[in-house]
Amino acid sequence: MAEQPITQLINIHVPLSGNKLLEKALDNINNDLEVKTLWKVINVNAIDRLGMSDHGPVHFQIVANIALRLTRLLVKHQVQMSIVKYYALSNEHAELVVLLGSLYHDLGMSINREGHEDFSLFLANTILHRTLEFLPVEEKTIVTSEVLHAIIAHRSDGRPYTVEAGIVRVADALDMSEGRSRIPYEAGKLDIYSVSAAAIDNVRISEGTDKPVQINILMNNSAGLFQVDELLKKKLRGSGIEDYIKVRAYVQRKKEKSLIGEFEIS
Repeated sequence: MAEQPITQLINIHVPLSGNKLLEKALDNINNDLEVKTLWKVINVNAIDRLGMSDHGPVHFQIVANIALRLTRLLVKHQVQMSIVKYYALSNEHAELVVLLGSLYHDLGMSINREGHEDFSLFLANTILHRTLEFLPVEEKTIVTSEVLHAIIAHRSDGRPYTVEAGIVRVADALDMSEGRSRIPYEAGKLDIYSVSAAAIDNVRISEGTDKPVQINILMNNSAGLFQVDELLKKKLRGSGIEDYIKVRAYVQRKKEKSLIGEFEIS
């Protein structure tokens, strides 16, 4: 099979806000055929073989943008990033950790769904040395270690040690709008996960009043509360950033959308 030109594969775009470290890392990622091919393999496993929603570049793009939004709101409200506190590096380095954790956290899905967080570690460890080739050795080692921690801490029972890892964990859970469930839902997979995900219209992240971050989850059906209560809450609790975030979920339509028609139980 002929190798697909890298120009035909999806590029990742995030608001750089003058962060040169993000710019250099993204340039390396968007020109890395191995990374983009791994993302393609992940989606073959996720969509074609397991009937799940997208876990490729679309997912990573969404998570990266959410994570950077959370990071910048927290920094604006004087929440100290862990890489700044413990290593005297910059907020730009913290954003780099968050970006790379967001883009590489599911690499292990190219191998297996179960235990993918562990598999992601050894794949990311090798790739990060290329992605971060522009950093001095000490900085590269620190950033790599912090990214790997963010990857392993995003699993369901993960306990982040760093603010950055907590951000990646929560950002991953916030990729929950209606389009994210379309594949299993339209394929006729009727379970609480697909139906409740289809009930989420939009997730809006803004600066809060009593807390740094306000998250508004707009639903077309109250079934979406399962996503909030069972999935998001579990990722938020123990993330280390739960005290800085307020979540509000509500049905925005006067008449709820019908998500399930008649079906028989055999």
